[in-house]
Amino acid sequence: MDYMDRDSRYDVLFDAVDIGPLKSKNRFYQVPHCNGGGYRDPSAAAEMRGIKSQGGWGVIFTEQCEMHHSSEITPFIELRLWDDADIPMIAKMADRMKEYGALAGIQLAYSGINGPNLYTKEVPLAVTGMPIRTFTNDPVSARSLDKEDIKNLRRWFVNAAKRSRTAGFNLICLYGAHGFGIFQHFLSTATNQRTDEYGGSLENRARFVKEVVEEVRNEVGDNMGITLRLSLDEMIGDLGFANSEVRDFVEMHQDLPDLWDLAHGAWEDCSGPSRFKEEAAQFDLVTGIRKLTSKPIVGVGRFTSPDVMVKQIKSGTLDFIGCARPSIADPFLPKKIEEGRIQDIRECIGCNICITGDMTMSISRCTQNPTFMEEWRKGWHPEIIEPKGKTSKVLVIGSGPAGLEAALACSNRGYDVTLTEASNILGGRVAKERKLPGLSAWGRVADYREYQLSQKPNVETYLESSLDADQVLEFGFENVCIATGSSWRADGVSRQHVVPISNDNSLNLYTPDDIMNDKLPTGKVVIYDDDHYYMGGVIAEKLIEKGCDVTLLTPCAYVSEWSINTLEQAEIQKRLIEMGVKIELNRGLVSIFNSKLISNCTYTQNEKEIETDNLVMVASRKPQDQLYKDLLLKKTIWNDAGITSVKLIGDANAPGPIAWATYAGHRYARELDTEDLGDVLPFRREVTNLASN
Repeated sequence: MDYMDRDSRYDVLFDAVDIGPLKSKNRFYQVPHCNGGGYRDPSAAAEMRGIKSQGGWGVIFTEQCEMHHSSEITPFIELRLWDDADIPMIAKMADRMKEYGALAGIQLAYSGINGPNLYTKEVPLAVTGMPIRTFTNDPVSARSLDKEDIKNLRRWFVNAAKRSRTAGFNLICLYGAHGFGIFQHFLSTATNQRTDEYGGSLENRARFVKEVVEEVRNEVGDNMGITLRLSLDEMIGDLGFANSEVRDFVEMHQDLPDLWDLAHGAWEDCSGPSRFKEEAAQFDLVTGIRKLTSKPIVGVGRFTSPDVMVKQIKSGTLDFIGCARPSIADPFLPKKIEEGRIQDIRECIGCNICITGDMTMSISRCTQNPTFMEEWRKGWHPEIIEPKGKTSKVLVIGSGPAGLEAALACSNRGYDVTLTEASNILGGRVAKERKLPGLSAWGRVADYREYQLSQKPNVETYLESSLDADQVLEFGFENVCIATGSSWRADGVSRQHVVPISNDNSLNLYTPDDIMNDKLPTGKVVIYDDDHYYMGGVIAEKLIEKGCDVTLLTPCAYVSEWSINTLEQAEIQKRLIEMGVKIELNRGLVSIFNSKLISNCTYTQNEKEIETDNLVMVASRKPQDQLYKDLLLKKTIWNDAGITSVKLIGDANAPGPIAWATYAGHRYARELDTEDLGDVLPFRREVTNLASN
């Protein structure tokens, strides 16, 4: 189909490309990515992938699929293909992926040295036996594969490939990237210390990969394509599978797979957040590899700009644009480019909240796309929303992420929306946080919604419009949505302290709100971080850049501990150390005096004094819900004022990450004028069938 409005510069992105015996309809390739659902929520995962097919992706892959019970990564929840009983689950996914013409791919994984087998209780098998390498440092060791084990492992891959074919998949990805897959373990001298024909030289270390690809192709090669996912560089020095050896391997086996899927280093390297990784960050590592093979190459790099995508293709660097996070933020990204609607793309902000779903074994979220993983559970489509209910007008008070999303989704349903904001700029907390070091991309949360609202004839926006309860009642709106946000507490109440910290009120005290409003300290500064996400770290960066002498004090064993789940904790702590921040771990704050603090060891409770001129308190946030409380006091006159509903949402209801706020705003709009479900579960779930005996 020709699209008159599409910029001709982007035509190359819609070329059909061969992958072995198959053909992708375009160059948009959703690489494998996890979603927190796996075997527990297969219908939710299937519908999520199916929406991407509708959105125009040419290739869509599952997440990591454990292909044999002797290698699994409990407590993490991935797909499973252990025997024929798993086929119906993944077949449902394949069907949805192919519904709109995409090629459906499955990523077959054997985790080897990364698989502790805490569920199956099988002894882990690895290329070379050593302690299991996991996020949680499980006290488990693997034994080395012997020759019979290797023979069995090859057969298990063939069996999994046959099951994949039966389930209806078009493509198989053999996983050897991010340090997680057995193929990388054979190729890397860090994990392969064998002295037989499978170890030593690169030719020997490549033997297993070659054998599996050939045996799988002999079984399914006439009607399935085989892709191989490799790390571009393990980034661990001489012992690792470095970029130079990757190039040697590709050149030695240039036609081995039907497609080379190249991803940088460890998962933290490959999927680094925007705070540390720019778009197309892997360009240098992948440049030139395309010349070493006649087979197509897919690479990743949090691609959101079609111009950057085109550069990857026209420079001869990539054949396919690989996306995981951008495909989550906007499943319709290809179709919007195809239809000339670039301005409607919800660009990924690189916050990595999606990854926290996998890391916390929960259902994933997306800051930009609140419908992610709710496509089946709640029936939420990212581009289609049900028409409005019986009422017509909505007043949204507050233009932070919750308010903006509520206003946009309500307007899309057909409500007349009035959006009011007390300040002179839209965005709420996002408008402030985007100015902190490394967080500029987060401003896309506000930018996307502000632009979309500006195009709506049924939306009116008023800045510098602070409202009280009487004014709200005077306006006569049928529905009032209060999204007035939250503010950072100055009294230290959070996790260590549930009551205010002892304070003689003689020390200069700041909160993150002060810092974001450019009320900055000078001289010695202690940052007390009992929040444990990104805020303490970015404030430390900002104050170091302003010339302060900064000490970061935290009761945790790591700086910004929760950011382990967003794959950035190590980079945060490294950066602060390199910038000269003094870090005090496992230490709390007991009391505050003039020019000094009393800190305690979180284990022994031993106390020490820390001299400082200033304290920045990064503790917890308090909802700004006074307007809501004032309206509740006047509930008896709501009907007289024409009000049918008043709802408190987002940080004003319960502070959380930005993704929680956009979800709250979207949920408000979806549920407006709908029947109260009472005690009925508000989402669908799948329940395990009991065995017959």
